[in-house]
Amino acid sequence: MYYIGIDLGTSAVKLLLMKSGGEIVRTVSESYPVNFPQTGWSEQNPEDWFEGSLKGLKKLIEGIDGNEVAGISFGGQMHGLTLLDAEGKVIRPAILWNDGRSQVETDYLNNEIGKANLSKYTGNIAFAGFTAPKVMWVHKNEPENFAKIAKVLLPKDYLAYRLSGVFATDVSDASGTLYFDCENRKWSDEMLKILDMKPEWLPEVYESYEPIGKILPEIAEELGISKECIIAAGAGDNAAAAVGMGIIGNGGCNISLGTSGTIFISSDSFKNDEANSLHAFDHADGGFHLMGCMLSAASCNKWWMDEIIGTSDYAKEQEGLDALGTNKIFFLPYLMGERSPLNNPDCRAMFIGMSMDTTRKDMTLAVMEGVAFALRDSFECAKKMGLDIKSSSICGGGAKSKLWCKIVSNVLGIELTQTENDEGPAMGGALLAAVACGEYASVADACAATVVKHVSVVPDPELVAKYDERYKEFSKIYPACKEAGIW
Repeated sequence: MYYIGIDLGTSAVKLLLMKSGGEIVRTVSESYPVNFPQTGWSEQNPEDWFEGSLKGLKKLIEGIDGNEVAGISFGGQMHGLTLLDAEGKVIRPAILWNDGRSQVETDYLNNEIGKANLSKYTGNIAFAGFTAPKVMWVHKNEPENFAKIAKVLLPKDYLAYRLSGVFATDVSDASGTLYFDCENRKWSDEMLKILDMKPEWLPEVYESYEPIGKILPEIAEELGISKECIIAAGAGDNAAAAVGMGIIGNGGCNISLGTSGTIFISSDSFKNDEANSLHAFDHADGGFHLMGCMLSAASCNKWWMDEIIGTSDYAKEQEGLDALGTNKIFFLPYLMGERSPLNNPDCRAMFIGMSMDTTRKDMTLAVMEGVAFALRDSFECAKKMGLDIKSSSICGGGAKSKLWCKIVSNVLGIELTQTENDEGPAMGGALLAAVACGEYASVADACAATVVKHVSVVPDPELVAKYDERYKEFSKIYPACKEAGIW
């Protein structure tokens, strides 16, 4: 049998076809645009997600027996606000995870409703990227659209609806809405009242590995697959990536160097820190996880390469970058503002420390180091909670750079491992589909049978010490800029 994982990303949808036993048969990617109507805004047309996925599915299953496709599941960009009317039609473009327009609403929730109450109701505080502030923004600024709402979905759940006709979500993705009680795995009645949301607007909540229905007959016929194909709930992209990397159970850690950057720590029990600097979410394996998320990670390097120095040869630009731990230039990677742990959508990126002898190589290295330092900000929050992380998996486009992995390993002072495949959320989605279809009894069994890890980087104590000193300097820059009123 075959299982399909669909990774609904910000710039493209990636689809993966997995055979029973974990063999990856092929992957397909279809891109679509992101729109920036105003500075700090980020939107997409949900129809692009569906059309790209349908196109990709047709390519993915070419040459195989469609009747052997047993299940489809997802990993998806989190927090996006997707609004449907009573006819199931999209009301307005989806407001994405990296959209910062709702800072006024975020401040209201944190300061007027209160962080303590938010944490009590949901396990988290408000961030501008979360879904709840976006709901409030639409209510205030687009009352005519708010009045049309019949369903509120997250991005991957819209795709699941188009494929199955079922309104559903999973616990990991719902965790990022700020109207979900993460500790008790249910919608928060208190938050729905605060947001003036009707319970019937929300989809039914499933565990990530549970089936929500079967593929619609007309879609099955168009694709040439069995009408018995199961659609499973799936997970938010980071939880799905963690499954694909085998980060489940208690104490596992994964670092993602994608468009955004994350540190993901799995746990058997629910826990959050007093400052709520890390997100306390439900995991796709039935447990929980802590997560620190920075809004711009590998996208910083892409911006630097594509837009500033104008090259597509990323590998060549990294040749000869040997001043690790001694670079005099700092880069603050806040191109889209920042989430964990700063919670400031208004801060912006900057280079600091340039002189007449500063080179292109110095600045390229500073970009890579700046992302690693910002990841350490969340890592330090986890350490303050008493978590002792000795090693982590690493994935994402940035992890393909051996140099960047070396930098991250030594900035954090931990061993990094990589899996034989680096398919992240798409692989996680395929494994969740296999569990939903009964191929494996649990997510843990699926990971044990399919995920193979190899040590990628072991930190160098001398370089770790150098980066410790550099990080101390880096950590002073943001507070100084904020105190000076720059943001």
